[in-house]
Amino acid sequence: MQEVTEAKKRMLSGIQPSGDLHLGNYLGAMKNWIGLADEFDCFYFLADMHTITVRQNPADLRRRTLEQMAQYIACGLDPEKNVLFVQSHVHQHAELGWVLNCYTMFGELSRMTQFKDKSAKNAENINGGLFTYPALMAADILLYQADLVPVGHDQKQHCELTRDIAQRFNGIYGNVFKVPDPYIPKTGARIMSLNNPDSKMSKSMPEGCVFLMEKPEDIQRKFKRAITDSDTENCVRYDPENKPGVSNLMSIYSSVTGRSFEQIEKEFSGCGYGTFKPAVGEAVIEVLRPIREEATRLLADKAYLESVCRSGAEKASYVAEKTLRKVYKKVGFLPR
Repeated sequence: MQEVTEAKKRMLSGIQPSGDLHLGNYLGAMKNWIGLADEFDCFYFLADMHTITVRQNPADLRRRTLEQMAQYIACGLDPEKNVLFVQSHVHQHAELGWVLNCYTMFGELSRMTQFKDKSAKNAENINGGLFTYPALMAADILLYQADLVPVGHDQKQHCELTRDIAQRFNGIYGNVFKVPDPYIPKTGARIMSLNNPDSKMSKSMPEGCVFLMEKPEDIQRKFKRAITDSDTENCVRYDPENKPGVSNLMSIYSSVTGRSFEQIEKEFSGCGYGTFKPAVGEAVIEVLRPIREEATRLLADKAYLESVCRSGAEKASYVAEKTLRKVYKKVGFLPR
């Protein structure tokens, strides 16, 4: 008798194409995604619908979306092993997003810290989407009956809200949604800005941000200018509280070389920051070089990238439609 194998758990995550992918995206998220395809059923999407809560240049958004797909693949996400798709290509996201808006409480949305942060940064455009996008984020996850959602420190609140929405809906209509769990990767650094180690690396602060497609000389320039410490010690030692700049550089170096903090301290014992910072820059350049070269090659084959988008959307839509049909039936919509 043939042995029945247990189905893989499903994992889902996405990144907005609101700017170019950077080292923080790669080391904090994408690098961890690469090895998961053998263990999980992985869905990774480009969250273009979320980007328009802030005004976008349409031509730039289209360009960045295709570039981000190329970078997903160049980083090692095989479209044959993972479902890679563009959010707006799967209409069920918007449809379930509206339904879940009606099962998300005003008070819950008003407590979301990212709404407060984004409102402060976009005071001239505090739109409804900026307020309700956590319901769309919940739809992104619940559509695929995801078991696990990789989350960083700043996304835990969204995962908790998604669980609350799923449990509320299930409490009314029965077992419709799988309640997802946060997935905390075994490894993966929280990469901070090179010129402000108190803030996460972000495309909104380009001088402290290293982009995946950046030229090696520009990457090295940023590392040479990176903030270290105001003390006179000038030694490489991991101490996030007292030496946040050096500790951030050590986290980056550890992530790209696989060396422990203890090994890094020994390697640069007796060396000043003038030796350490260019060494980190060079290590990052060598890790990003094959990604940049492969992404450049892929971008020259637009037809291939578009075929990946089409194929991914078809696979994603097939799964999403099953969930949406069940939801529509539960809430009482007349079937087509």
